[in-house]
Amino acid sequence: MTTFHADLARRSVPRYTSYPTADRFSASVGADDQRAALQGIDPGTPVSFYVHVPYCHEICWYCGCNTGAIGRADRLLDYVGALEAEIDTVAGLLSGQLAAIHFGGGTPNALPAATLAGLIDRLKSRFGRIATVPVSVEIDPRHCDGAYLEALADAGVTRLSFGVQTFAEAVQRRINRVQPHRQVAALVAAARGAGIASINFDLLYGLPGQTLEDIEETIALSIALGPDRIAAFGYAHLPRAIPRQRMIDTESLPDAASRFAQSAAIHERLVAAGYWAIGFDHFARPGDILAIAARHGRLRRNFQGFTDEDCDVVIGLGASAISQFPDRIVQNEKHVGHYRSAVLGGGLAGAKGAVRDEQDRLRAALIERLLCDGSVDLPARDRLGGPWAEQLAELVDRGLARCDDARLAITPSGRPYARLIAACFDDARTVRQPAAPALSADIATPA
Repeated sequence: MTTFHADLARRSVPRYTSYPTADRFSASVGADDQRAALQGIDPGTPVSFYVHVPYCHEICWYCGCNTGAIGRADRLLDYVGALEAEIDTVAGLLSGQLAAIHFGGGTPNALPAATLAGLIDRLKSRFGRIATVPVSVEIDPRHCDGAYLEALADAGVTRLSFGVQTFAEAVQRRINRVQPHRQVAALVAAARGAGIASINFDLLYGLPGQTLEDIEETIALSIALGPDRIAAFGYAHLPRAIPRQRMIDTESLPDAASRFAQSAAIHERLVAAGYWAIGFDHFARPGDILAIAARHGRLRRNFQGFTDEDCDVVIGLGASAISQFPDRIVQNEKHVGHYRSAVLGGGLAGAKGAVRDEQDRLRAALIERLLCDGSVDLPARDRLGGPWAEQLAELVDRGLARCDDARLAITPSGRPYARLIAACFDDARTVRQPAAPALSADIATPA
């Protein structure tokens, strides 16, 4: 059993999908750094690609992603043209080997299936990988059918991630995302019938009006559908920064203690059903490659969350997409119009980012291994510097972590506070005033 610490729940820390985190990106890093990094990749280096589609048929009020309503149909076509141009430019600079493709958003299935298939084919042909390569696509169940999924299977898609969020219809109405259980169930069956064997569900807790009973129902229905993976994220309510969230009644949100109970219930029910707990917010069936990677110490963490892909290079394509290299991180221009202007002329769209020196890379490795493995070997204290030991001592005293001179381990009761423990190694961060809950993986918080 885990203990709820109200003061810790009020502390705001990043999700640590990168280090340095996105709130430290600056305009001093841009397209020139992006070009140099791409040209510096050794031939044969495995590279994972993330393609961002910043459009949705309708906007969900909880969403903190860079996305907007489609509006005119030609906006999608114009955007795809820019993606194609960026792919071609990157291909002229990069010698790495395509290892995986991910489509996220927004809503990737806002694109016609043939268009999505064309982008997959373009990536494979430009980066010398005509044979099978893992391809995953995020799916909004409200705008998809069996024919679409069959087309994706024919295009080589190997994994689908369904944005389920919740099966409680009253909660769905509060977040402007109504999608009946039967609709999701039909798509899961259609995907498996089409030969797409790997299915992921994204779930949310801490939503307006959401109760522990709603969580229990959603988890039970999810288990019955048998997804291979489940990611359970906490909703972070930031209406000042994300205007669409102003449609959500703040008074209807569960308090911190209720959120904690919801997160704990998700963990308990999924583990009892045979899922492996991966990191602090993912779950996978024992035979899934993500669980296998976790068992063998090969789990990684990047902007897509926990992953089995052993890639030090991730190339982000599209508006706001982030590329990560060993020595730097570069984020594309967020504004779609500015992004298109940058890439249609044969250029790159990098607009901000961070350079990672030796100290950054050391801290990045510590944070990644701690979050992925639950433990990490500590370097000599004079190598790391900073007040990390003092910050960590409080969490050790509460029984959330164990630490000696050589190794740090998160205890079972410390699992919900994993990011707080990792934050001790963030040299740019001291304990901040309350902002967003730090429990599990709150969406819309700095990466």
